[in-house]
Amino acid sequence: MARKATSALRRFLRSEARGGILLIGAAGLALLAANSGAAGVYHHALGSAAGPMSIELWINDALMALFFLLVGLEIKRELLAGNLTSWRERGLPLIAAAAGMAVPALIYLAIAGSEAALRRGWAIPAATDIAFALGVLALLGRRVPTSLKLLLTTIAIADDLGAVAIIALAYTGTLNLPALVAALALAGALWLAGRRGLFHIAWFAAGAASLWTLVFLSGVHPTIAGVLAALAVPVGRGEDSPLHRLEHGLSPWVAYLILPLFGFANAGVALSFEGLGLPLVLAIALGLFVGKQAGIFSAIWLSVRLGVAARPAGTGWRQIYGLSLLCGIGFTMSLFIGAIAFPGRPWLAEQAKMGILLGSLLSALAGYFVLRLGPAPAAASVPDRDDRDRPVASA
Repeated sequence: MARKATSALRRFLRSEARGGILLIGAAGLALLAANSGAAGVYHHALGSAAGPMSIELWINDALMALFFLLVGLEIKRELLAGNLTSWRERGLPLIAAAAGMAVPALIYLAIAGSEAALRRGWAIPAATDIAFALGVLALLGRRVPTSLKLLLTTIAIADDLGAVAIIALAYTGTLNLPALVAALALAGALWLAGRRGLFHIAWFAAGAASLWTLVFLSGVHPTIAGVLAALAVPVGRGEDSPLHRLEHGLSPWVAYLILPLFGFANAGVALSFEGLGLPLVLAIALGLFVGKQAGIFSAIWLSVRLGVAARPAGTGWRQIYGLSLLCGIGFTMSLFIGAIAFPGRPWLAEQAKMGILLGSLLSALAGYFVLRLGPAPAAASVPDRDDRDRPVASA
């Protein structure tokens, strides 16, 4: 069973890394389209109606609900049957994630908080993009020990948990209470069915679709339905459990289709040197690039110095610093929060995109070169081709 769990984690890391590279390419195509003669066609296509919503809204509100379903499955797996099952294992990732969300938010408010219209964007630099960050790590190959990848993954998952809570609490509009009560009742019924062993994928899919509709009508952002639905999926033991089967089945669709589509639909911003000095752009870029590395590195250093947690096996402080830099890649979740933070103000959403791209790019380049130019990890901590069946060093 330990070998199966290890193999599942390896597959997850590989899938996320490859998806991250594809996401980078999709974002590059979007930037190329938005800064070329095809800009008009690009924006017109995304704004085109497809039934009751535009193509862009179908991607951001419907397809991204599947991304949040996967996030919810990953969080539940890690908390109940993964690397966050005990408080000792949860300590370092949770402390690092909390500091990595708080410091960027404080930097953002220090720069842009004096303008009331910009305050709603405080959470934009608080998120870490696991796929993008693992994509950068994939480019480094064996220079990065598995324990570092595992720590990055657990920090990002804890980060996602915080981001989900922020979206649900801070970016919810006027509530439709009857729809909200119905959504919570349906979520409870799905959870109870899962607890009693009545889980079936067809019934779950129908229930999850109904839950999405009710959450959409309630005024809470509809993607939260994905996380609520994930709570109903039984974890069980081993890779034959419903959660593991659903996660493995959903992961390639999210990594290779949904996230690249989201990146292509949301990263297309017209770049200009004049815009780089705008308060919103600077607040987000510095929040991601400076705030993330400062918050995460200092939290890990203090935790180790105070004996709260141990440094991951096979890593040095230079590698921890490189990881802290890569956590400043906010891309997917930051773009998502940026899209809902400024309703009715599309020019601010465009400025937010520029700040996210700038901060994420600086973090990716700095993190890559810190890890690339640093010493290679010890041979014992470097996975070989047959490492699928070897235990992973705990984060």
